[in-house]
Amino acid sequence: MTKCSTALAALALALSTGAASAQVSDDVVRIGVLNDQSGMMADLSGALAVDAVRMAIEDFGGKVLGKPIEVVSADHQNKVDVGLATARKWYEQGGVDMILDVPNSAIALAVQDLTRKMDKVAIFTSAGTSDLTGKSCSPNGLHWTYDTYAYASAVASGMVADGGKTWFFVTSDYAFGHALERDASAVVKARGGEVLGSVRHPIASADFSSFLLQAQSSKAQVIGLANGSGDTVNSIKQAREFGIGGDDGQRIAALYMEITDVHSIGLEAAQGVSLVGAFYWDQTEATRAWSERFYKRNGKMPSMIHASDYAATMHYLKAIQAVGSDAAGPVMAKMKATPIDDFMTKGGKIREDGRVLRDLYLYRVKKPSESKRLWDYYHVLRTIPAEEAFRPLAAGGCPLVAK
Repeated sequence: MTKCSTALAALALALSTGAASAQVSDDVVRIGVLNDQSGMMADLSGALAVDAVRMAIEDFGGKVLGKPIEVVSADHQNKVDVGLATARKWYEQGGVDMILDVPNSAIALAVQDLTRKMDKVAIFTSAGTSDLTGKSCSPNGLHWTYDTYAYASAVASGMVADGGKTWFFVTSDYAFGHALERDASAVVKARGGEVLGSVRHPIASADFSSFLLQAQSSKAQVIGLANGSGDTVNSIKQAREFGIGGDDGQRIAALYMEITDVHSIGLEAAQGVSLVGAFYWDQTEATRAWSERFYKRNGKMPSMIHASDYAATMHYLKAIQAVGSDAAGPVMAKMKATPIDDFMTKGGKIREDGRVLRDLYLYRVKKPSESKRLWDYYHVLRTIPAEEAFRPLAAGGCPLVAK
């Protein structure tokens, strides 16, 4: 190669590198963590979710394509108008390229629609409704961690197989609870069970006595808790006070329960409860290594949402690096084309409807005598393969899916 051709090659490389860097909007990649920082989902997500994203940014090196990576955050207060207004302000005025987390399915559905219209990116790590990859799917949104179909199907099918044929639901009265009840009811009926009734309670309720008494009087074999976080914690605590789930013949099925909930309830009350999850800190060497780092920073072990926020951020940044731009279309295409292999997920992939396919796990809460340290709460009972856990692609009604 001549000196001239070498110089031209070097110039071309410099120009291509500069062009890639120039395609970062506003010369910064900005991630917005929109979640509950003061309400019933603050332990599950909250401020520690923001720190999980900071960990990812630090581990990535603080820059992508030579441009800084920033994180902003806000408390949506579990109010759709607050969450949607924040998302709109971030996209229109704050230079936010990707919104992450978003516990509260009603807010997530609103953000999904806004993200599509504004051609940005959203990764929902903590919202549950399966509608995000069903009738409300979007080319701009990914549903990262779990969904109501997977959780309801796994818990309900297990309980019915174990003799729990009749059900009564105590349901949180918003999109997440409605989807949990709907999906679990379908599984119960498909497996020959019967739904005797349901009652709906306001989100973030303090007193569940009237709801639980209705469930108790139904004589259903299983009381399905179609709620989450603080509502699940309070439901289980108060159910124990009424003697439900003890020797009365009724069993409690928590359709959504996290390690932070077990921590709040305590092993004495939570022992023996079976639940489904996507991550447990003490499951493998890789989960332990990352979780101990998180614990040293925050004094708490991570929830699956904290782990998901870290993992999703890394996947997003790697896609930007690979395509040389933070433009939504190319980045989404790259994320969907790239397998997910990290401390949390092995062999994960993203379907065309935005659903991340990952294995889930069935856990059982330990007895106090079985726990060796704080946060040592689960027995791992079995792996639920991704194809078994999540709704079939053709059954979701996503308009992006070819008929």
